[in-house]
Amino acid sequence: MRPSSPSFIQNLTRRLPPLLVMLPALGQAATSDGGGQGASGPEPFELTMGLIAGLVLFLFGVSRLALALKGLAVEPARRLLGRFTRNRFAGVLTGTAATTLLDSSSVTIIMVIALVDAGLISFVQSLGVVLGSNIGTTFGAEIVAFQIGKYAPVGLAVGALLLAFGRGARWKNAGWVVFGMGLLFFGLDLIEEAMSPFKNHPPFLRWMRELGKNPLQGAAVGALFTMLIQSSSGTMAIVVTLASQGLISLPAGVAIMLGAELGTVSDTLIATIGRSRQAIRTGVFHFLFNLITATLGVLCASRLVDLSRWISGDASVGRQIANAQVIFNVLGVLLFIGFLPLIARALKVLIPDRRTENTSSPALHQGVSPNTSTS
Repeated sequence: MRPSSPSFIQNLTRRLPPLLVMLPALGQAATSDGGGQGASGPEPFELTMGLIAGLVLFLFGVSRLALALKGLAVEPARRLLGRFTRNRFAGVLTGTAATTLLDSSSVTIIMVIALVDAGLISFVQSLGVVLGSNIGTTFGAEIVAFQIGKYAPVGLAVGALLLAFGRGARWKNAGWVVFGMGLLFFGLDLIEEAMSPFKNHPPFLRWMRELGKNPLQGAAVGALFTMLIQSSSGTMAIVVTLASQGLISLPAGVAIMLGAELGTVSDTLIATIGRSRQAIRTGVFHFLFNLITATLGVLCASRLVDLSRWISGDASVGRQIANAQVIFNVLGVLLFIGFLPLIARALKVLIPDRRTENTSSPALHQGVSPNTSTS
């Protein structure tokens, strides 16, 4: 497998321009309101260059990890989804396992949409998988909260050895998985280092406090950033990393997390274009589930913060934010799972079958888009 791919280059060139516009503005804002603290405030050029380097390496690591995991785990995950979705509870467990295996809720749900479109599983069976995928996507944030970034060079070295001496596609994919994880954490370390001057910088700290006090504003930031990098897992990894350095408070991190949950639905909605009505219902359910739970989360953000702090005990803020995501998604699943039959009937009324539509197509459409994000 080549070290880069056209799809990654296209995604990178599409994602970076908005980010590159935001970074100098962040640096200028950081120094313009320093109140005579130019010596302690971050330099715009150094901040911008550090963040660009960290984001490029992070996005490339995420891309390589996703592509390698697809090569290793797409077929096992596809069989898992098709076999163990006979009831809503099995569907939740299957969606959780598949998303943990693939490290991407978007990939899982797009695969489910394709399976529904092909008639291999029913629309009703897919609903539990969608719920479970939201739980499975929390796995990445929990790993980042362990602060294992200092071991990134080990992952890079082991991955490089596997790529150099591994034989066969599976060994190459395994090498890219390890190398991608090492590159991902190395990029996070660069972002963390670039942001370190903000630790005692009043304007930035005031902005973070405002995000914590205004969950709706924080959610908007999280949703926007997630749509820019097309990865809710990526957003959470950056948030947890910055929180571990004291740059993001628990309330602000929870607000951004709620926005990331909503921002991740864009890819799955796009994946429903041209699909059958059953597949469209699955995508719409994912959107409605994330919209409703995110709205409830914003309304109850302070209680979610208190619950996470109580459950996490003396854990770091990064760990508390990761735990808040787990709590939020588990509570969302518990809230919806009892109403799935009713929701399924309502969506069938809202999105009726076409008269000429064949819902039992034997052929499976290709389920993973080359532009799929890694949320």
